Amino acid sequence: VLSKWGYEVISVSNGNDAIDRLLDENAPKLALLDWIMPDKDGVEVCRIIRERKTITPSYIILLTSKGDKKDITKGLDSGADDYIVKPYDKDELKARIRVGQRMIELQHALAEKEKFKGVIEMAGAICHEINQPLMAISGYSEILSMDLSEDNPQYEVLKNIIDQVHRLGKITQKLMSITKYKTKRYLKGNPKSTT
Repeated sequence: VLSKWGYEVISVSNGNDAIDRLLDENAPKLALLDWIMPDKDGVEVCRIIRERKTITPSYIILLTSKGDKKDITKGLDSGADDYIVKPYDKDELKARIRVGQRMIELQHALAEKEKFKGVIEMAGAICHEINQPLMAISGYSEILSMDLSEDNPQYEVLKNIIDQVHRLGKITQKLMSITKYKTKRYLKGNPKSTT
């Protein structure tokens, strides 16, 4: 049925193989597990899979003939995301798989957002670290340029160094404006007080 609906199906014959497949680096994002399987049952498989914390865990649907309320509760408490009682209706199965797909897409989007947030925060930290030596270069260059007359060839070199430091400072400030990191701003070697 799943193949006819266009899904790639990977089947296993027992609970241990299910665990191996679901803990694999390329684990399926959605799993239909039978409760009753050789070796380990579906509830044990769910518990073992959920003990391993992953960023985007597989969405697990228990498909079983056990339909008592206490069985449903036990299955969901073990870590299953959904529960379908046999005999099942094909349309219901298809709808629940679509729910699983939506959940997987939301988890993926959230994981990407967290990754992007981490990159932005790292960019802020890097900018902060870059600003420290830039301030030193700017300060020393300003001090050295004070002792030189404008017609001295070294004066122009120091002026170019100062200009490039200020250019880099503007770039890091632009990057830091989208991050949480804040540093003291310096303009031409003169510290501004910030509180």
